[in-house]
Amino acid sequence: MSETGSTRPWGRILLGGAVAVALVSVGYAVSRDRSDAPPPVSTASPAPSAAADPEAVIRQLQERVGANPKDAEGWQQLGWVYFETARYAEAARAYRRATDLVPGNATFWSSLGEALVMADERDPMPADAAKAFDRALAIDAKDPRARYFLGVRKDLGGDHTGALDVWFALLADTPPGAPWEKDLRRTIEQVGKINSIDVASRLAAITQTAPHLDLPNPVATAAIPGPTTGQMQAAASLPKGQQDQMIQGMVDSLEAKLKGNPGNVDGWIMLMRSRMTLGETGKAAGALKSAIAANPAQEKRLRSEAALLSVPGA
Repeated sequence: MSETGSTRPWGRILLGGAVAVALVSVGYAVSRDRSDAPPPVSTASPAPSAAADPEAVIRQLQERVGANPKDAEGWQQLGWVYFETARYAEAARAYRRATDLVPGNATFWSSLGEALVMADERDPMPADAAKAFDRALAIDAKDPRARYFLGVRKDLGGDHTGALDVWFALLADTPPGAPWEKDLRRTIEQVGKINSIDVASRLAAITQTAPHLDLPNPVATAAIPGPTTGQMQAAASLPKGQQDQMIQGMVDSLEAKLKGNPGNVDGWIMLMRSRMTLGETGKAAGALKSAIAANPAQEKRLRSEAALLSVPGA
């Protein structure tokens, strides 16, 4: 895709979800913010919401990593909040600290790459961003964000067909009905239209499967019944810090219940989903290990569901 004037290709994939009382959703969305690309799409938040008071959240996370500079998940969450408040250079620095601490985490590297892309006002694909995406793919060839930006790199280089091939492969690995499917299809359709490439037949013929096996009703991406009116009103009346404590308490309570009933496979999946939502990737990986240890016969399913959530080690 050629650049025109001051426009440039932007890409965003967010992995995770927004937690609010009893409502947790997981997904990622793809958008390209430029005049000749698909319009931006709404995205879910993979960390505690920064919408209410982002500066307060930033201060809390700064204090957290200040007290423990080796807290990789704290650096990741700080990077996410910086990113969501358009402080991309600071986001990149935070994500880089996370990669320094846990160099084997593909999500950290692809997040770093995305932040570096957004931080650079001149180069649509800075060399250090490309290296970060390459590191992510070397660790996890299925990392959706890195795969998406691999397509962006091809597109920037004039290989529009190659870019679409990458995105079609990503779509093929997307579970049917996943939250991000619609946005990825829209990206393919509009890039094809811009470059006069017919994509309709390929879209119609593509067969989507889960990363490890076809899960007819994956818990990882399933909708969860929303909170009651009373719960919503109670949560809304709490200060932001207390809301976060409520959310954390609910997740910790779920983990405690699973220790008493480790055979609840759906519960383990929900715990992994919640941990990833909060940016606690290490705890999510730990939950996967515990779930498999308690339910060895369900290992294949657990790993498949965990892969939908990008749990490390899935």
